[in-house]
Amino acid sequence: MSKAPAPSRNAALDFLAEAEEVVEDLGTRLGELSEMAEKDNWDPDLLNAIFRDAHSLKGLAGMFGFAMVSEVAHHTETLLDWLRMGKVSLTSQVMEILFASVELLTALLRATLDDTLEQHRSEAENHAKRINACLNPPAAKENSSPLQQLGLPANMTSSLTDYEEHRLQENIDKARFIHVVHASFELASFDEGLGELTATIKEHGEVISTLPSMGENMETHIDFDLLVGSKCTKEQLDAIIAGSAASITFSGKATTAGETARETLPADKPSLPDAPAAPATLEQQPLQTDTILNDKTPKAAPDELISAKSISSTVRVDIGKLDELMNIVGELVLAHSTIASITGKMRAEGFSRTAIDLGKAAKDLERRLGDLQKGVMDIRMIPVGQLYDKMTRIVRKISREQGKKIDLKLFGAETELDKLIVEDIADPLMHIIRNAVDHGIETPEKRLAAGKSERGTVRLASYQKGNHVVIEVEDDGGGIDTEKIRCKALQKGLIQENSQLSEREILELIFHPGFSTAETVTAVSGRGVGMDVVRNNIAAVSGMVDLETRLGYGSRFTIVLPITLAIIKALIVFCAGRIYAIPITSVIESIILSADQIRTVEGKEVISLREQTLPLVRLENFFRIERIGKPADEQYVVVVGVAEKRLGLVVDDLIGQQDIVIKTLGEAFKTLKGISGAADLGDQRTILVLDSGSIISELMRSNQGG
Repeated sequence: MSKAPAPSRNAALDFLAEAEEVVEDLGTRLGELSEMAEKDNWDPDLLNAIFRDAHSLKGLAGMFGFAMVSEVAHHTETLLDWLRMGKVSLTSQVMEILFASVELLTALLRATLDDTLEQHRSEAENHAKRINACLNPPAAKENSSPLQQLGLPANMTSSLTDYEEHRLQENIDKARFIHVVHASFELASFDEGLGELTATIKEHGEVISTLPSMGENMETHIDFDLLVGSKCTKEQLDAIIAGSAASITFSGKATTAGETARETLPADKPSLPDAPAAPATLEQQPLQTDTILNDKTPKAAPDELISAKSISSTVRVDIGKLDELMNIVGELVLAHSTIASITGKMRAEGFSRTAIDLGKAAKDLERRLGDLQKGVMDIRMIPVGQLYDKMTRIVRKISREQGKKIDLKLFGAETELDKLIVEDIADPLMHIIRNAVDHGIETPEKRLAAGKSERGTVRLASYQKGNHVVIEVEDDGGGIDTEKIRCKALQKGLIQENSQLSEREILELIFHPGFSTAETVTAVSGRGVGMDVVRNNIAAVSGMVDLETRLGYGSRFTIVLPITLAIIKALIVFCAGRIYAIPITSVIESIILSADQIRTVEGKEVISLREQTLPLVRLENFFRIERIGKPADEQYVVVVGVAEKRLGLVVDDLIGQQDIVIKTLGEAFKTLKGISGAADLGDQRTILVLDSGSIISELMRSNQGG
């Protein structure tokens, strides 16, 4: 049988970061279970948590392609499941096998780093044999009369799962009282009330099952029956739950004459049973389980298992701590700017020698700060692929609901973005994906009639372009009918009958608040919300979204984002008595502008730059600032661009470049167009930071309206 390809180094590191934590939790909880079992009073909830740990590790290892780790976790999970169901007793030797599972899993995790998993194959197979030797079908109970003697309502006993029946029998075997507690809660707060009641009862017993029940006020309340095993009598439990919206409706205790309670962890427990269960498999290879391991069975090398060092070299850090660290770095950057400014003043005032020494120190500090800034930024960067799994689930869900057949093709998952930007674009990206599936891809019947494959394709790709990251969502559906958009815009009064709009200007209408071409409202679309939110959310992180379409062939959304918004280099400009910062990531070039270079096209100022028409925006006009005096004969044009769009910002002077930390302006200024935040300069002045993408979008809208 051919082996699956070996996981990559990056996959191994990603896997270890998650798996090591799961295995550590598994070992810790097994220690707690062992201590409880020695006292013959172990908590079934704890055993369930251990079972979930093994199940999670199995799935995680399978997802990353570590088949041997997955199989060992699977065998451990099976043993734990038999323990949960009472098919295996919790003996000292079973606990020993469970601890051995943790040790073996730890060794396998270490082996993933060195690509030496195959060296542990015999250990994994032998461990599977040990577990299989425990899995003997339990002997059928000859007399189930104690359960029958209880007289529980038939509708309750018939609703119990196998696990719940086992827990009920366990409580009977331990001679506990069995109670049914009926509770009624208001619909608005039932989860909180039920949680509090369950927590109270668990302090004095076990909640075996929680079942919905019929109540008197079904329109306003929801009722539950809690099946409880406890050492408390009915009177004692009544006193415990007094004051809550609950009462005991049944209480009983089965006689257990002639039966013996289960033995738990006796020191002299005999060896494991001789009759093995069906052979286990490791990577689908049959194992012979006709012999039981003895003390001579090979075990994992002690050197690999004794080490207490962590396997992975990753540390999980709260993003809030990284933000705080980035703010500190930002303050240091500002402090450096202040020192550099003072150095310049000292040179001008004649302190040449001291100024030179201080300047050298400032340069050295600048280099160190650059390294520190880069290090912090690298920590904040995460792959865009973290969003891909969510988008896959969305496509699968919607396509299944709508009866469409869709393939989602993913590219560039390794492209990195700032963690906060990734979080902020998750919802906009989801809206675009949903629209591609709902509006874009046709039903299989329509696709076949159009000569297409019945399976549609949605392509999600990301890649770095300069100091930006580009994310594209493309579908091969029916495209967007611009004439339909135009008619809808006329109905809504967004445009006039005689408006002469280009195809691109018509497509811009999709991003108008409340605009939708859907004829019916569905769970996915048609409410007129989404695309305007998409643009606003992307603009909030200084990004842009563009749309291209071809009727009958599909559409493509292009999102352009800055790699980070934390600490950036900016061009400081002066205009109409005010100072602004323009992120250098959006600056293409700067040129000197003379009045005779300006032309007017349809009432808009433009210049010709290398045989291309470049639209101009004067900042004082954009922000409606009253200029005192006339502008100089020669001004500067800062050419900014996002994706393929270009714009010339007309300013009075270029002051220089500086590292800045962008800070938000708060909710009161959230709707302010063309501004992404504020920044402090080294001389303690606060200036506004321009959002080139937002200015370009506003210019396009004004052109459309004109």
